[in-house]
Amino acid sequence: MTEQEARGRRGVSRLWERLLAPRDIAALAIFRIAFGLMVSVSAARFLAYGWVDEFFVRPSFHFTYWGFGWVPALSAPWIHAIFAALGVLGLCVAVGLYYRVALALLFVTFTYVQLVDVTTYLNHYYLVSLLAGLLSFIPAHRAFSVDAWRRPELRRDTLPAWCTYLLRFQVAVVYVFAGLAKLTKDWLLHAQPLNIWLSARTDLPLVGPILDQRWVAYAAAWAGFLFDTTIVAFLLTRRLRPLAYAVVLGFHVATSALFPIGMFPVIMVTAALVFFEPSWPRRLAARLRSLLKQEGRRPEPPATLAAPALAPPGWKARLALGVAVIYGGLQLLLPLRTHLYGGNVLWHEQGMRFSWRVMAREKNGSVTFVVRSPATGREWHVPPRQYLTPIQEREMSVQPDLILQLARRIARDFEAQGKGPVEVHADARVSLNGRPAAAFLDPEVDLAREVDGLAPKVWIRPSPDSPPARLRPALARGR
Repeated sequence: MTEQEARGRRGVSRLWERLLAPRDIAALAIFRIAFGLMVSVSAARFLAYGWVDEFFVRPSFHFTYWGFGWVPALSAPWIHAIFAALGVLGLCVAVGLYYRVALALLFVTFTYVQLVDVTTYLNHYYLVSLLAGLLSFIPAHRAFSVDAWRRPELRRDTLPAWCTYLLRFQVAVVYVFAGLAKLTKDWLLHAQPLNIWLSARTDLPLVGPILDQRWVAYAAAWAGFLFDTTIVAFLLTRRLRPLAYAVVLGFHVATSALFPIGMFPVIMVTAALVFFEPSWPRRLAARLRSLLKQEGRRPEPPATLAAPALAPPGWKARLALGVAVIYGGLQLLLPLRTHLYGGNVLWHEQGMRFSWRVMAREKNGSVTFVVRSPATGREWHVPPRQYLTPIQEREMSVQPDLILQLARRIARDFEAQGKGPVEVHADARVSLNGRPAAAFLDPEVDLAREVDGLAPKVWIRPSPDSPPARLRPALARGR
C-alpha cells in the first residue's frame, strides 16, 4: 500500500468516525416536538381561516407542476380531511406516537397539498416538506416519546452525528441562498422591493412614520443581506451561538410584524434550533432544576451519557451516505439551475421555484388572452377571471409557465365547443420592483402550440434595463 493510499484510508476512517460519532438525542427530540406542533398549528390555521376552501375548493382550474399533471385535486370533503389529518399527524410526530408511519404520511400528505396548485407555492412550505422527508430517516423518537415509553427497546440516549449534520445542512442552504439572492442591484443599490413594502406600512404604530424614509429601506435591505449570508457561520460558532439565536428571534419577529408572511418566521426560528449543542435541553433542564431546588448554588452538569462503541460501517451505512451526498448535491444544484437560462430570474421566473429566493421581488402583471380562429378569422378576448380566483390570477399573471398552462386550457375549451383549432396569444405586461409595466411575452407566439418543459422559453421578452422607480405608498403592494 502506498503512502497516498494509506492517507486516503485514514481520511475515510476519520470521516466515518465523525459521521457515526454518538451525540445526545435530546436536541433532535425537542426539534421533533417543535416541528410536529408547528405543522399541527399550520393545518389548524388553514381550516380555521377558511384558506382550505379559498385555495383548494373554490378554484375551478388548478395549475400543476411540470411532470405532476397527474396529481388530482380532491373535492371539498376530502381536502378538508387531508388538513385535519395533517393536524393529527403533526401531533403524533410531536409526541412520538407511531413516529415512522406518522412522518411518512405527513410527508406524503403535506407534499400532496403543495402539488395541487402551483399558485400556493411558498418557500417555507417547500422547506417543511424537505424537513419532514429528512426526519423520516432520523430516529428522533427514541427519547421523550410515546413510542419509547411503549417499547423500551427503542430507547436511546444518543444518535449518530450525521443526523444533526444533515438538518444543519438543509437549514444552512436556505439561509445562504436567500442571502445570495439579495446580491442584486435592485436589493442593495435601490433598496427594492423593500422600499415598496415598507412605504405601504406607514400606518403601523410607533415605527410607521419612519418607514417611508428612503434610508430605512436601505438599512433594512443591507441588514437582510448581511443576516442571511452570515447567520449560519455565527450559529455554528459555539461562543456566538446564543447571541446569534437572539438575532434570529429578533429578525424574524420584526419581519413577521412588518410583512404578512405567515408561518415562515416560526419555521425558521424552529429550524435554527438544530445548530445548538445536542445536549442543550438536558443542560437547560439541569439549570432550571437547580434554580427551583437549590437557588443560589451552581447547577450540576448533566450526567455524561455513555457512548456506545462504533460499529464498522456496513453496506447500509455506505448506501445511506451515498443517498445523502446525492440529496445534498441536488439541494445545491437546484438553486443554481437558473444560471443556465441567463437573464434576470426575477423577470423570466425560469428556475425561480425551489431556489430560496425569499422575498426577492415585487411583481404585478396583467394578462388578456386573445383567441383567434385561422379558419374563420374570428377573434375573442378571454380575461383570466373566467377561469381563476383573484389569488390565482395575481400569481399567474407574472409566471410564464402558468400563463402557458391557462392558454392551453383555453384552447382545449374552444376546440371542445367546436370553434377549433384556434390560436391563443397572450397580451401580458409586468412591472418588476416598481418599474413601469413592460411587455412580458411575445404576443405573436401561439401558446396553444407551445409545450412546457425545462428548455428555455424563447417567447419571454427580455427584462427591462431601467432602474426601479419608487412608488407612492398608495400604489405600493407587498407580497
